[in-house]
Amino acid sequence: MQFHHYGYVSGDPRVLPAAGVGLDRPEELPDDVDVLIVGTGPASMLTAAQLSRFPGVTTRILERRPGRLVIGQADGIQARSVETFQAFGFAERIIAEAYRITEMAFWKPDPADHTRIIRAARTEDDPHGISEFPHLIVNQARVLDYFAEYMANAPTRMKPDYGYEFVDLTRGDGDHPVTVTLRHTAGPHEGQERVVRARYVVGGDGARSKVRAAIGCTLKGDDAHHAWGVMDVLAVTDFPDIRTKCAIQSGSGGSILLIPREGGHLFRMYVDLGEVDAEGHAAVRSTTIEQIIHKANAILHPYSLDVRNVAWHSVYEVAHRLTDRFDDVLPEGRATRTPRVFIMGDACHTHSAKAGQGMNVSLQDGFNLGWKLGHVLEGRSPATLLSTYSAERQVVAKNLIDFDKVWSTMMAKKPEEFESPSELEDFYVRTAEFPAGFMTQYEPSMLTAEATHQELATGFTIGKRFKSAPVRRVGDTNPVHLGHHATADGRWRIYVFADPAGAGSPSPTTDLAEWLANSPESPLAATPSDADLDAWFDVKVIYQQNYTHVDIGAVPAVFKPHVGPFRLTDYEKVYAADPAADIFELRGLERSGVLVVVRPDQYVANVLPLTATAELAAFFAPLLPAFQGKGT
Repeated sequence: MQFHHYGYVSGDPRVLPAAGVGLDRPEELPDDVDVLIVGTGPASMLTAAQLSRFPGVTTRILERRPGRLVIGQADGIQARSVETFQAFGFAERIIAEAYRITEMAFWKPDPADHTRIIRAARTEDDPHGISEFPHLIVNQARVLDYFAEYMANAPTRMKPDYGYEFVDLTRGDGDHPVTVTLRHTAGPHEGQERVVRARYVVGGDGARSKVRAAIGCTLKGDDAHHAWGVMDVLAVTDFPDIRTKCAIQSGSGGSILLIPREGGHLFRMYVDLGEVDAEGHAAVRSTTIEQIIHKANAILHPYSLDVRNVAWHSVYEVAHRLTDRFDDVLPEGRATRTPRVFIMGDACHTHSAKAGQGMNVSLQDGFNLGWKLGHVLEGRSPATLLSTYSAERQVVAKNLIDFDKVWSTMMAKKPEEFESPSELEDFYVRTAEFPAGFMTQYEPSMLTAEATHQELATGFTIGKRFKSAPVRRVGDTNPVHLGHHATADGRWRIYVFADPAGAGSPSPTTDLAEWLANSPESPLAATPSDADLDAWFDVKVIYQQNYTHVDIGAVPAVFKPHVGPFRLTDYEKVYAADPAADIFELRGLERSGVLVVVRPDQYVANVLPLTATAELAAFFAPLLPAFQGKGT
């Protein structure tokens, strides 16, 4: 964490100086805003948190409840989400309070007595070392709390506006073309309506989204006609794996997915309630908590479950539904219009809860959209950038639903219906990368280059998330993870993996540094003249030599920019390969040197040779209106 560059800080360094709209932020909801976000679910809160780092953008986030969420339905935090939390500065704290999944146990009918269950297998949760971050279980409400803290500490001093319900919207013309009608749900104006005008509207208002309806989108798909009871409970039991994630299949019919919760005592059970016919929907939804507990005890035999307290419970039927677009522009209008209204999370994709994907995929919806809105509203990028949100995220949601159909079907199977006794656990291990959040790969677009030079960095796949690796920071000699220093500040990252020459010696790395710093064709030339050199682009260099052989004084100035009002030197952009875990070997990096360009949401956008300055300029030219007229 860097601070003091604006002067001495004696308080909490996570509280950034107020700036822009945060200097005099009105308590009351303004009549005109840049971005109006409806709902305070995970996707919405991440979007708001990202936009809170753009001081010139007026963002307000609304919630129909009178206050914060107390208990959330989502609880699974996949490793990709924890990576994202690292960018927002709270990964370590949420890991400390969460339950960590390291294994999954599979319980099946005892071959000697099918009325009893026995532990048949255990599998590692991440057998392939997909991420250095863990798989966690923690209440969704706590995730929202951390994002709320982040935005409150950001320059814009953002916080949710509680007690507002979305009614409808219309799209017109002008600077604030979206007119939104709201209704007060709490306080002295309860029941009254008011109007807010916005440049952009984001609907994160759940599976029954009114924003989705307002832009003419519908969720389409099918039901699995299978019901599950879910309960968060405190109980006394003789089941030995009560603190281990388990898939439990009984011989008497029925399954349980057991998820231990944070705190050491609470756990969640998804209890199989069986098939539901067309006439049985109302009956299954009226299943009582007592009936769910009774069914759980039958599945767990010969073990018993004595429930002492129920924190939350519900009954649901598996449904897989998806919208065909995530914004307000119809396919025939793509060439002439850019979107003004967006939907995310459950508003555009719904599926079962058992793969732990709902919150995780929704978070990436928000990460994808948030920085794009910030860039467009600050004038960094053209409005056409916003069309990439629906194009990128709709495909991801479709892949998720296809995966979840297979997983939820397998979870509902009877033991005798499997082709192999180990089919369920084999599938769990084989597909681990997908639910962990690392199979997303964005297709070539204005944001993601063709894989022309992919062989230069085989471990940084273009379109996939930037997979971190250990390095040594030269200035302070500390061993660090390179990707952990990419904060959610809306900046692009340009990683310069140097050629074998030493720092400052005549080499492609030195030539590139000179070009980045001084050429009118360099993307850095688009940075406003009154901003720090690294305000829009975070440029880092990683040398091949041992850190003891890197002369920090000889490192080109573009890798040691002067920042803040005192023009202090930033020494934290210069790294060296760690001999114990050489990033060049770990990520298949060409020893002649390579450029890896990473988007603000941590996905690899381009891989280039160090000498490909013209290609780098051409890649960024369409993304930077301010770039035009400065050499390209």
